Amino acid sequence: MIGRLRGIVLEKQPPLVLLETNGVGYEVHMPMTCFYELPDIGQETVLFTHFVVREDAQLLYGFNDKQERALFRELIKVNGVGPKLALAILSGMSAQQFVSAIEQEAIASLVKLPGVGKKTAERLVVEMKDRFKGLNGDLFNQNSDINLPATAKQTTSDADIEAEAAAALVSLGYKPQEASRMVSKVVKPGADCETLIREALRAVL
Repeated sequence: MIGRLRGIVLEKQPPLVLLETNGVGYEVHMPMTCFYELPDIGQETVLFTHFVVREDAQLLYGFNDKQERALFRELIKVNGVGPKLALAILSGMSAQQFVSAIEQEAIASLVKLPGVGKKTAERLVVEMKDRFKGLNGDLFNQNSDINLPATAKQTTSDADIEAEAAAALVSLGYKPQEASRMVSKVVKPGADCETLIREALRAVL
């Protein structure tokens, strides 16, 4: 099990980051709420990881702290929730927002996430409420807001950035037409890819 990586950020293509550790490049899938906190390309970072082995692939999922990883691990224990859906859930909601949605039984908010129907939302509320009781009380606190990094310099065209943002949303489970529509609603001149994704996801909830 690969549980932690420390290395240099080589590439950032939401929701995937390429991290070089001791000469080896690891492709790590990250929830967008964690991806926003990554440093610039060329800088060092530490990720807490969860390693998934399938018949057709070996995948690494990365998080900025152990608490986010713990929530991911609890999510994939829920019947019908795999790593891809868990990634989409934690991309559309911060850890604190998700905990609040479960505690308030906010089914309407959960079904807005890609791949989450009413039955899955209801199952999440029932099972995750019980799981939270077994986790540390301070696992997610009100001060865990995401601090977004400063916007990077514009290096590609607005059209390319819009396409990249839409592609990232598709990889999270949104349909292509839906992803394009979500991006077009929040597009701003000079905005970077991460900003468009963040605003598009925020507008859904």
